[in-house]
Amino acid sequence: MRRVALAVLTFAVLLPVTTLAVPRPPEPRLHPSRIPALPSYVAKVESAIVAVKVRARDDAPSSARLGADRFASGVVFDERGYVVTVNYALMDAVRIDVTTRAGRTVNATLVGMDTASGLGVIKLEAEGPWTTARLGHTRDLKVGDVTGTVGVDEDNDLVWVQSSVHGLRRFSAYWEYMLDRALFVAPGSPSWGGSAVVDAGGHVVGIASLRLGDAPHVNLAIPLEKFTDVKDEIIAAGRVVSRRSRPWLGLYTIAIDNSVIVDGFAATGPARTAGFRRGDRIVGVNGVDVRTQEEFYEALWRGQAGDVVKLAVRRTDGVVVIPVRSIDREGLTTTR
Repeated sequence: MRRVALAVLTFAVLLPVTTLAVPRPPEPRLHPSRIPALPSYVAKVESAIVAVKVRARDDAPSSARLGADRFASGVVFDERGYVVTVNYALMDAVRIDVTTRAGRTVNATLVGMDTASGLGVIKLEAEGPWTTARLGHTRDLKVGDVTGTVGVDEDNDLVWVQSSVHGLRRFSAYWEYMLDRALFVAPGSPSWGGSAVVDAGGHVVGIASLRLGDAPHVNLAIPLEKFTDVKDEIIAAGRVVSRRSRPWLGLYTIAIDNSVIVDGFAATGPARTAGFRRGDRIVGVNGVDVRTQEEFYEALWRGQAGDVVKLAVRRTDGVVVIPVRSIDREGLTTTR
């Protein structure tokens, strides 16, 4: 009897070892044809990406710089059919056609723009509800984080690039434009304008606006919180009404060797006829010394649209103060 009990005990002790030694079936593997072709963060936003084709007025000032026929990607952010894209594609638009990922083409109307951020909103004029993107923010992003840039080309083919955060910093440009915090991702997308920049979870954290530098390029994206904070105002009023209208002059400037140099004029801006010359070096705004483009914009935007702005410019024969009455840039359809 003891021998039987010992044999049973011995078997019980060895059972786990014996069980572990049993060959396991191979891990299940997807057939290559069933492996997703897109990263999950791209797949999560793809259905909300649309192609935006714009026809602008031939005689519009913006058409001289951008052409009358324009194209951009857009992102559906509201199931009623509201789409966000870059505002430079929408300026002076007389017709807007949008094509979905399913190949459906519908007419769209311009809802409004925010020239401070560089974004605009259009509305799809067809029955919804529409599939929307998940909106995020750049608050928790840091340099090196994985991102994706997702848009379409003019044939409505999906264009996506796996990228990473290259920087989060201030950015200024020649057309009286500055973001206090811009998102830079690299490598850049070949179809950048209006494309969605998404984080690893598939949330849209920015709208790509510019391509900078040499190949493989860097894309500048407008952080989405610049838009989500004001999108309801743009839908309701066509512009941001809670923010004081900035004074706008229509001066094109370049930054060279710690100096701000006048390089041109917007056709619809008051600076064009105020007496400035190409090559003027801007050294002061309303008595405040400025040396950089960022300092120039900060000093200029302390006032409001309609103010007379006194710009001090240095020429070979000395410093000249030029007064110019600013205007409300939001009241125009041209920003560049």
